[in-house]
Amino acid sequence: MREENSVKLHGMWASPYVLRTKIALKIKGIEYEYIEEDLSNKSDLLLQYNPVNKQVPVLVHNGLPIAESMIILEYLDEAWTDPPYLLPKDPYLRAKHRFWVTYFQQVSDALGQALLAGGKATEDRMNDYWKKLDVAEDLIKEIFSDGAPSFQDSKPGYLDIMFYSYFGTSDVVKECFGIDLLIAGRYPLLTSWINALSEVPEFKELTPPKDKLLQNLRAVLPKYMSKKAAE
Repeated sequence: MREENSVKLHGMWASPYVLRTKIALKIKGIEYEYIEEDLSNKSDLLLQYNPVNKQVPVLVHNGLPIAESMIILEYLDEAWTDPPYLLPKDPYLRAKHRFWVTYFQQVSDALGQALLAGGKATEDRMNDYWKKLDVAEDLIKEIFSDGAPSFQDSKPGYLDIMFYSYFGTSDVVKECFGIDLLIAGRYPLLTSWINALSEVPEFKELTPPKDKLLQNLRAVLPKYMSKKAAE
């Protein structure tokens, strides 16, 4: 017999995808056991729970595995139905939040391609990244009808968590690559949003230290570039 409401999370401390899940669990008030994975020597359990992608995070609820961070966050809202809610109850607003999460994933993909391109390709792809952010700065105002976001009287939700996972550690990227991901003068709303999220206790508590993240990035980047060059 499975233990009722047994929750385990397989993750890796530096992963932004794992960070999403940790923050969501914290906001929902869900207690869980955390299992740190060595991604260079993945455990048999991780491979068993996620045989398709073999990646973290994997949430195991009462022995049943759920993979992929975006899916996990939606699952948490559906399995734990008490507030606070990660997604709005209104179907239209839920759809808009999901749309923007998908769009920010495209922005993040454009950034990743730019950072790893090198030379003239970097400039061209960074321009594509800036243009995508221009669209977000202009149109996401519909989500924040009352102006710049504040979380003094409310908990962050699904869209907030996802946005933070993309831009919450931009200072690490700036120090490593010399690129400012959010230029305050060009993106005042997006900048105020990430600044407000950075002050939320759950986010501050769970975000790994900058120096540790920077050390990890500088260690794994050459290995990734060598692998990419060999493909």
